[in-house]
Amino acid sequence: MFDEIMEKFSDSPGQQQVIRLLLERGFSVNDDGRVVSGDIEIPNTEVAREVDVDRRVVNATTSAILEDEQLTRIFQNISAIPSLMDLAPVLDLTVLTVAVSNAEESGIVAAVTDAIADHDITIRQVISEDPEFTDDPRLYVITDEAFPGDLITDINALPFVHRIELQ
Repeated sequence: MFDEIMEKFSDSPGQQQVIRLLLERGFSVNDDGRVVSGDIEIPNTEVAREVDVDRRVVNATTSAILEDEQLTRIFQNISAIPSLMDLAPVLDLTVLTVAVSNAEESGIVAAVTDAIADHDITIRQVISEDPEFTDDPRLYVITDEAFPGDLITDINALPFVHRIELQ
């Protein structure tokens, strides 16, 4: 799906940057063509500044979204979820990041969370990036406790794991 969306903007790298930002941040486009998070409007100048394009590129992107039925359904229904990842250092939480060889393989989340549960570690949050909407999807697991070495070894030994990182 991500590739299909980006293809619709293949003639404009600036618009692709805007689309990527909207998807990554979970920003919606309302009926008036304004970028919003919930009911809070985000000025096009701020969106433009974030991705280093002119605000007219943002305007053109939101107009194109509203002119395309499929894009309208996507971008009027997308939403952001709060993440504990940035709060982890402040709240003394552990973040496990798992990069996999094939993000479309089934059972990834179950295998990683089962391994963690087998070590009696409580999971606070799991975030799985959708391989349809990001080029390099990751699985993030936030816990209250540090991971013992044997758990890291167990997760790293899973056949689909490409790399893990701890924060």
